[in-house]
Amino acid sequence: MSYCDWFKEEKRRKYHEEWGTLLHDDKKLFEFLSYEVMQCGLSFALILERREIINRCFGDFDFDKIASYKEKDIERILTTPLMIHSEKKIRAVVSNAKAFQKIRKEYGSFSSYLWSYTDNKTILYEGHEKGRVPVSNALSKKISKDLKKRSFLFLGPTVIYSYLQSCGLINDHDENCPRRQYIIEHYPTIKKRRYGEKGLIKA
Repeated sequence: MSYCDWFKEEKRRKYHEEWGTLLHDDKKLFEFLSYEVMQCGLSFALILERREIINRCFGDFDFDKIASYKEKDIERILTTPLMIHSEKKIRAVVSNAKAFQKIRKEYGSFSSYLWSYTDNKTILYEGHEKGRVPVSNALSKKISKDLKKRSFLFLGPTVIYSYLQSCGLINDHDENCPRRQYIIEHYPTIKKRRYGEKGLIKA
């Protein structure tokens, strides 16, 4: 099974149209970042299944509002039926919203901060299109390290690699996937050799 075959189920297929498309909207970038936090230790299929509930619990990811959440908001989320009831993750999203605000204040936008790592281009790593996709690499390690210094939580190198894929900084669609070629044709792209990679994601 190829890497993009994972997206063939209905809800996954819909998300596949978003996954890997370049994101510059800060609200959407925070939404996708929070999905990665909530997914830690779980399957991403579960996140997609609960996506509407997660969005509703976090007010469609208005990071300014989330940054001001109080204990009553944490309790509200924890008691929402079918929500992922991890207090640590929920508190991490709130904490990350505050750290997100600080980056926006420093860089003007989180998008400017994040995309500065790739010179505003999507990276095509050699061999990834054939399914040799790692769980992390030197770039995700570098960004993870910096975000941790800025007080972000639950964002290790593997989580950040997944985030970079979803936001379009890395194009890891399969070589025969129409989305791969669409992104190449419509957005600035740069080819790079594989480097500092760890592990492989099994298709």
